[in-house]
Amino acid sequence: MPKSKEARIRHANDELLTKGNLDGVAENFSSDYVLHTGGKDYSGRAPVTKFIKQLRVAIPNARVVDVTVLCQVKDTITWQRTIRGTHTAPMKGIPPSGKRVEWRDIVVSRFEAGLIAEEWSASELAGALMLKLPKAPASA
Repeated sequence: MPKSKEARIRHANDELLTKGNLDGVAENFSSDYVLHTGGKDYSGRAPVTKFIKQLRVAIPNARVVDVTVLCQVKDTITWQRTIRGTHTAPMKGIPPSGKRVEWRDIVVSRFEAGLIAEEWSASELAGALMLKLPKAPASA
């Protein structure tokens, strides 16, 4: 099991996003995990599992190609990841484009007892998916 915060972040990304191993949720996130994203808060591990399932259906070949640690202070680490894959099924109402997509997420992760307990996240995923949609015909 990863010992450092950076190793935990890398392990979680590999197990969950790249491999789609949902057992990695309990291995890496505390049971009272909280995610702050898009102006909303999500509690517990279930939202993580739900997102991984949605992502693996919509972009089954998703791969984390880079994780960059930006800052680490005490129990908190700020990091960025780059993910690539092919959008082959709908995701959150966005129809599949069949095209390769790449996006970045920036995340601040707070740890308790060696597990990820709370995160603040901003993602380019929706924009990346929408940019790959076929262009609407020009109106006359």
